[in-house]
Amino acid sequence: METIATNIRIDRQLKEQSSEILEGLGLSLSGAINIFLRQVILQDGIPFKVEYPKPSRSLRKAIKEGEKLANDPNAKGYKNFQELLDELGIKE
Repeated sequence: METIATNIRIDRQLKEQSSEILEGLGLSLSGAINIFLRQVILQDGIPFKVEYPKPSRSLRKAIKEGEKLANDPNAKGYKNFQELLDELGIKE
């Protein structure tokens, strides 16, 4: 198989972070890009969904509960973590 050099512009931090993960998998960045491009051909398009991640139902519920507590002037608060532990009777 004949190979050619190709220049692409990517964010430096994106390259560093992804290269570190790929090395752990035994792949180079070039190897991973080749796998991706082969899958593009096989799938006749991008081989995965491209969408914003949606929070789970339980996370949405927790966020709503947190917002409610944050806006409740009667909600109990703590000045620091130790104060919370003391209130719960937890000794370190």
